[in-house]
Amino acid sequence: EEEAKLQNGGFLPCPPSPGGGGGGPAGITLEEPLRNCRLRSEAERRGGTVSNPPPPLGQRNDASNRAQAAPGVRSPRGAAELGALPLGFSDVNLNSRNTYEVSRRRSAPDHLPHGGTVLATPAPPQESAERARRAGIAGAGSSFAEFFTRNFFTKKTKELKPAAQSAPGWKLFGKVPPRENLPKDSKIIQQEYEARTGRMYKPPPPSARRKNIEFEPLSTTALILEDRPANLPAKSVEEALRHRQEYDEMVAEAKKREIKEAHKRKKIMRERFKQEENIASAMVIWVNEILPNWEGMRATRRVRELWWQGLPPRVRGKVWSLAVGNELNITPELYEIFLSRAKERWKSFSETSTENDIEDAGASVADREASLELIKLDISRTFPSLYIFQKGGPYHDLLHSVLGAYTCYRPDVGYVQGMSFIAAVLILNLEEADAFIAFANLLNKPCQLAFFRVDHSMMLKYFAAFEVFFEENLPKLFLHFKSYSLTPDIYLIDWIFTLYSKSLPLDLACRVWDVFCRDGEEFLFRTGLGILRLYEDILLQMDFIHIAQFLTKLPEDITSEKLFTCIAAIQMQNSNKKWAQVFASLMKDNKEGDKNHSPALKS
Repeated sequence: EEEAKLQNGGFLPCPPSPGGGGGGPAGITLEEPLRNCRLRSEAERRGGTVSNPPPPLGQRNDASNRAQAAPGVRSPRGAAELGALPLGFSDVNLNSRNTYEVSRRRSAPDHLPHGGTVLATPAPPQESAERARRAGIAGAGSSFAEFFTRNFFTKKTKELKPAAQSAPGWKLFGKVPPRENLPKDSKIIQQEYEARTGRMYKPPPPSARRKNIEFEPLSTTALILEDRPANLPAKSVEEALRHRQEYDEMVAEAKKREIKEAHKRKKIMRERFKQEENIASAMVIWVNEILPNWEGMRATRRVRELWWQGLPPRVRGKVWSLAVGNELNITPELYEIFLSRAKERWKSFSETSTENDIEDAGASVADREASLELIKLDISRTFPSLYIFQKGGPYHDLLHSVLGAYTCYRPDVGYVQGMSFIAAVLILNLEEADAFIAFANLLNKPCQLAFFRVDHSMMLKYFAAFEVFFEENLPKLFLHFKSYSLTPDIYLIDWIFTLYSKSLPLDLACRVWDVFCRDGEEFLFRTGLGILRLYEDILLQMDFIHIAQFLTKLPEDITSEKLFTCIAAIQMQNSNKKWAQVFASLMKDNKEGDKNHSPALKS
């Protein structure tokens, strides 16, 4: 087919008719294909004929010749019907769809049989016409397809013009007057200013710059000095130099601040790593040496020093249990008995009773077991940031059981707000039964029993003893509090009721508990004086309201090193009398009562 097209000027010659009957001369070319197809399509639409049309391709009027060309194929229609079919070009509209159809048919033309002849298949007239039309289009070859597929109208592409650089200057009413001086670099402006004024800009000396920094400050990415846009007036030399100096000062200050913060973070991390190493080494000593010989080594100087540094979390619960003791001789079986009694009491309460009714009942009924329902109100406020003691948390039921069992064990005390924090700290470090045993024995200590039973006379004695050492260690702050009539009960009640677990961070509160188990109630008041010493400068500038608010909620960034340094500076000795001696002397005085002390507590 390719050689035939080359010999015939790019067109495929028509196949010869066998016997020369009705097919026209052999080798006739497809001349003027577009005109012929348009004439035939117009004639078909008008229902007429075309004058002197070229003979159709492959048309045979003889049924016998058709049978010889395709032996063995049945003809469903007569020879006259097949011979009347117009085989040739059909109407092709010059649009994108027909162009696509032509290209598609070029890519997959019908295969011709051997010999180059077109076999007249006995098919319906519509299918025969379609086959003939496809054969005619395929015979036109690549030249005829290219004629339909090429663009008749060439698109005029826009030439991309290089973007002209906008003339520098400022824009006014659509006109951009030229600027005399193009934007200059800040260094060039600085050099020109120095040459004209004779002033030299001295950068900071290299010695003042920090070296060997292990981090990259971020201020250079946040502060960027840019020149003015082209549509604004240019800066003068003096203004540009002033802005450069201000920019350098801003970047220098930002770098200093970031360097300071980074060093602070590194220092905190170093202290934390050092503390963890000390705890790991101390744990080995506690497990292997101290705990096996507890009674003989608990009072030694070495153990007391290790105790002051803080107990390892692994042995903290065990040491607390041993230090608090079990004077009440509570057993795990006794805990189960009181727990079952508490559960029975919970079931007996009416579910429809309101909270106000419950509170009134708890305050009026002599039997403090009615305060069981009050526990539910306070548990949700216990360490809310941990989300472990609230309803649905992993320790909610456990805390509820310990507090409920205690209210049944000590109905004379019942439940008092603040107990939930003490029980929660014990649950975090001990098993359930051990936590209940330590909780009951801890609240049986004289100081805790006086506060939780709200014994006014005993509480006033503790406050008076605290003020004695307050005046001895912090006289300025003591007078400042006296000037505002700020009594210790305003801030000490919350600290003692919760053993600082509500006011201090949890890890710091646990370290306070460590030394409290070693030294007893004295350390609770010594810790209060250490907190006042730590924030003495801040408290001296506050009034009554701000002092009360500040001491109720201490800053969260308080560290154990700073606090215990201030606690160590507190001397619990007055006129050669220690805490126990001062408190004992106050107990002997039964005449004072609570006349001139703690008006807030009386109310």
